[in-house]
Amino acid sequence: MRTVAGSNCTIRKEVPMSKRATGGRKITRRQLLKGAVATAAAVAGSRVSGVPTVWAQNIKDIKLVQAGGSYSAIIDIGRQATKDLGFQVEMQTGAHDALLNRFVTQPNSVDIADMEYFFLYQLVPRGVLHSIDLKKYKWWDKVVPIFTKGEYPDGRKVSRQGTLPYKVQYVDGPDSNRFAKGPTQWATAIPTVYNADTLGIRPDLVKRPIEHWHELLNPEFKGRSAILDVPSIGIMDAAMAIESRGDIKYGDKGNMTKEEIDKTIKILIGAKKSGQFRAFWTTFDESVNLMAAGEVVIQSMWSPAVTAVRARGIPCYYVPLNEGYRAWASCIAPMRHLTGLKLDAAYEYLNWYQSGWQGGFIAKQGYYSSVPETARKFMTEDEWGFWYDGKDAKSDIKDPYGTLMEKAGQKRDGGAFWERMGKVACWNTLMDENRYMVRKWNEFVSA
Repeated sequence: MRTVAGSNCTIRKEVPMSKRATGGRKITRRQLLKGAVATAAAVAGSRVSGVPTVWAQNIKDIKLVQAGGSYSAIIDIGRQATKDLGFQVEMQTGAHDALLNRFVTQPNSVDIADMEYFFLYQLVPRGVLHSIDLKKYKWWDKVVPIFTKGEYPDGRKVSRQGTLPYKVQYVDGPDSNRFAKGPTQWATAIPTVYNADTLGIRPDLVKRPIEHWHELLNPEFKGRSAILDVPSIGIMDAAMAIESRGDIKYGDKGNMTKEEIDKTIKILIGAKKSGQFRAFWTTFDESVNLMAAGEVVIQSMWSPAVTAVRARGIPCYYVPLNEGYRAWASCIAPMRHLTGLKLDAAYEYLNWYQSGWQGGFIAKQGYYSSVPETARKFMTEDEWGFWYDGKDAKSDIKDPYGTLMEKAGQKRDGGAFWERMGKVACWNTLMDENRYMVRKWNEFVSA
């Protein structure tokens, strides 16, 4: 959905391949795989019977199709993986509802599912994903503990409201369609891109500090506030504001009861009829234009959109609210139909994905990697200081294509990595009462 949680800005240019040292490297599993394939091909060429056709293929003939949102299934990542791995990685994008439908009804049309974590509630029980043997994945001990343990580094538990990734991170065994209650050798998916979202503010027009979510509903900003019109996210932003104001205490903002949904929508319809909302936006560009034009001074917003407003020379910031952030996280997993050489290639790709290049690439767009240690190797010290450490930028900060993101002297809104991700209040999810919620949300928007 970025349409569910993140940015759906279109990626067009290709970034040059990073230079890396090659001296002194050990032979990799991929190199061994190539050698095995070449040997098998030679045997097949001599017409020795009994050699499976798959092992006679050359690794260069392998192609993995990854399907995901436009914020993560980026063509540049596929091209870099293709260069580094020696087989083709093709990126395909789609809206969240279309992707989920494709994974369920056409699982053989995809090799790597690229999705938000709450998709796993639908996919794991259906058996369309290939459980990941963590003995074959080299970075698991480097993954941030939000995903592996459901904890922060200091041992505090991460909020379980919505779909905390840890709740759906493990299964009991290689062929299991049931989630495990704790860590096992078998993962459902590998965590990739994630972030913490809050409200965007025009400080020059608001003219005072904003510290709470309930300001979204403050009559002071009547006709100048906006909310995201993606039901599963918009209602959670609304719930953050409503709970902050003291109207409702939710059991789980990410999985509301029908009664909680009804109360929430009643409050929202009242606010809409009073003229509180200037707009209900659905795209990245809409949110940027509303804020840049000054039509809206406070709204649901994604981090890169706030940066896009500032890039136009217009004051805008992403406020770290007292109640915390609404977070989202994506992951990738091989599909169940993969076998033999293609499954081996998928494991090679999973290991490549978190080896650093992808993490450095998406960091320069404002997103986080689940293995920051490797991403850092593909960032300058100034970039790392700005995006992860919350330090003032020593020079202009640019995205992977050279476009200005922040000017020298700026500091990332919300501060350092753990200052932001350490204050998660809820996670994007799919409610049990999703159909009912969507129907009620549409009543609000059309009221």
